[in-house]
Amino acid sequence: MSLDVGSVAPDFTLKSQHGEDVSLSSFRGTNVLLVFIPFAFSGICSDELAALRDDADTFEAAQTQILVVSCDHFFSNRAFADQQGHPFPVLSDFWPHGEVSRAYGIFNDEVGVPNRGTYVIDREGVLRWMVQMGIGDQRDLADYRAAVAELS
Repeated sequence: MSLDVGSVAPDFTLKSQHGEDVSLSSFRGTNVLLVFIPFAFSGICSDELAALRDDADTFEAAQTQILVVSCDHFFSNRAFADQQGHPFPVLSDFWPHGEVSRAYGIFNDEVGVPNRGTYVIDREGVLRWMVQMGIGDQRDLADYRAAVAELS
């Protein structure tokens, strides 16, 4: 599936690291920064999410909810989020395996995990910005800030 900026972001419901159901549509009225990561506990993923954690106030001030998605089981995501001190939901796209990652066009069939994808979704659920990168490519936090700033 191909997503286009300006289209409605695909809705989903996934388990958070606490085993709670979280739906994208429940954040209508709030901007969302949706971040797909390949592997909990990996170096690049840990670095990227630490940068988001350390800059969470910027996104909160912009009324933007950070949601992270991996194909790891929610128990693994819990250990990862607890160890790293992530204040945002880390959602599990474990089963059906990669279903949401596929809906966003970011699932890597060869490896069985999402590539790195980031999506800025506005208060009405419309995709306003996105970047898709390979597993080994690190994203730039400044790009997220700029994209979110455009929504204000």
